[in-house]
Amino acid sequence: MTPTQTPPASPAAIDWADPARAESFARWLAAVAPAHGLLPASLRPASADASFRRYFRIDAAGEPAGSAIVMDAPPDKEDSRPFVQVAELMAQAGVHAPRVLEWDREHGFLLLDDLGSRTLLETLDPADSAAALPRYLQATEALIAWQLSSRPDVLPVYDEALLRRELALFPDWYLGRHRGVVLEGQEAATLASAFDQIVARNLASPSVFVHRDFMPRNLMVNDRDPSAPLGVLDFQDAVYGPITYDIACLMRDAFLSWDEDMVLDVTVRYWQAARKAGLPVGDDFGAFYADVEWMGLQRHLKVAGIFARLTLRDGKPKYLADTPRFLAYIRRTCDRYRALGPMLKVLDRIEGTEAATGFAFGRV
Repeated sequence: MTPTQTPPASPAAIDWADPARAESFARWLAAVAPAHGLLPASLRPASADASFRRYFRIDAAGEPAGSAIVMDAPPDKEDSRPFVQVAELMAQAGVHAPRVLEWDREHGFLLLDDLGSRTLLETLDPADSAAALPRYLQATEALIAWQLSSRPDVLPVYDEALLRRELALFPDWYLGRHRGVVLEGQEAATLASAFDQIVARNLASPSVFVHRDFMPRNLMVNDRDPSAPLGVLDFQDAVYGPITYDIACLMRDAFLSWDEDMVLDVTVRYWQAARKAGLPVGDDFGAFYADVEWMGLQRHLKVAGIFARLTLRDGKPKYLADTPRFLAYIRRTCDRYRALGPMLKVLDRIEGTEAATGFAFGRV
């Protein structure tokens, strides 16, 4: 483009806070559109997430007509390199994830495969676990394929430092900023002791590739072919860490809760399939399930803090509405394991709730 030319205008449906970024985007889209048969005038919002990334859908000419996804990831706020790396790892693992078709590294614009417009979450009826079971088994198939491709020294390690940074989000953001509570004395020591136990328990689990947000909201269904593998999204934070993490994430969801019969059913089916595939899940399902619960506790504490931060720092209050679900997960796990009883008393004092009662395995 010569200096006298006017840059192509961005479609009116897209809002840009920065006019210079809007111009850069319009130039990039005009440059990549011909090679992929894209129709720039069809660009429209697709979705946004808890980060600074935005997603647009754009139509493509051809028979049959198709579409693609454009990611807008400002480099000063989002590093696209992990997304590109993990997308390639997932392709190598045989997982149905979006391919990166184009990447403007300087400006953070990416063109991706479009895996559809319906998430697994949107297809589920929380009152019908029987209908949901086949979908969850599809999800565990994708998870096992991903874990089987694992190897060390490829992804960042989910180490003690990261575990502790995540746990710190709970006292810093949920308790301190959201609830206005600063623990002192014995209560602070109680929480610190519980965190030590959580970290030690989770570091003892064998390591595999970990998606870190493997839940129905990030899994896409193929409406044309219900038997097709689920698509996997939002994987840029993948690490090498506890094998218990992703199954805990899948069955203790941020936006959907199942009764324990369903959680146990899917988890034991996953464990059986993973064991048969040679993954390091151990020979004792009871021990494995306990490890999953301790890993889930780590995630729930982290996410409660993240949801408070999204509300208070980032102006996204919708996430905090799901915090009671996480507090229920936290309290149930603490009630089940005697070593976590003191932390439960602290949380009950803060939340003004009654202690939870019995579950399938009792207190151990």
